[in-house]
Amino acid sequence: MEWFEDISDVFIELFQFLPEEMIVLFISALPLLEVRGGLSAGALLEFSFEKTLLLSIIGNIAPIAPLLLLFIPLSRWLTRFKMYEQFYYWLYDRTIRKSDKIEKYGAMGLFLFTALPFPATGVYSACMAALLFFIPVRVAIFSISLGVVFTSIIISIFAYPALFGL
Repeated sequence: MEWFEDISDVFIELFQFLPEEMIVLFISALPLLEVRGGLSAGALLEFSFEKTLLLSIIGNIAPIAPLLLLFIPLSRWLTRFKMYEQFYYWLYDRTIRKSDKIEKYGAMGLFLFTALPFPATGVYSACMAALLFFIPVRVAIFSISLGVVFTSIIISIFAYPALFGL
């Protein structure tokens, strides 16, 4: 969790002109940081557990529908830029390596993929996996959102250890 705290601290400083709540929402919506970074940021900003949890979940769920609806057409256009093309193939490879459960279990696999707080198993990878395995958008939104809520609770134990008697 320390890595997420360090990165979250950088974003807090960088975006200090924004309201603190917006910083947590923004960090939670970023690839790689996602809810883990948002929860760390909320803890660093000394928000209450409930406030941090809610902001992190909302921030992490916010990009799901746009990603599912716009990822393919936008990626077709953006892959003509070398930097995005590298990011796209990195995300694609990472998703394929971690998505055997999604292919096997469909929506339940997508939930588990998102819910288990391991590196490379966040909203962005889950959305790409949903698209690769042709999971319907409504089902994907529900499965991924439920996974975000579940992983947020798991990560909260580490972001707010005193709250859980640790």
